Amino acid sequence: MAESEPSQLSVVALLSGVPERRLARGQVGTVVEQLDNETLLVEFSDEQGRAYALVPCRRTELLTLHYVPEAA
Repeated sequence: MAESEPSQLSVVALLSGVPERRLARGQVGTVVEQLDNETLLVEFSDEQGRAYALVPCRRTELLTLHYVPEAA
């Protein structure tokens, strides 16, 4: 099965930490905007939906998460 590229509103996880923003590897966020062909703006929120970080991330640094099976 091919991995899908993250796009707007994709739920993603960081493949490596961003210590200067206090984000650990595996932190989950939502893509809110495509900045260019290689960079996406990702919002990280708490359990109440309050954003605590808005970080530009390279597509290669993100893993798209899936909650339902995809067709093979």
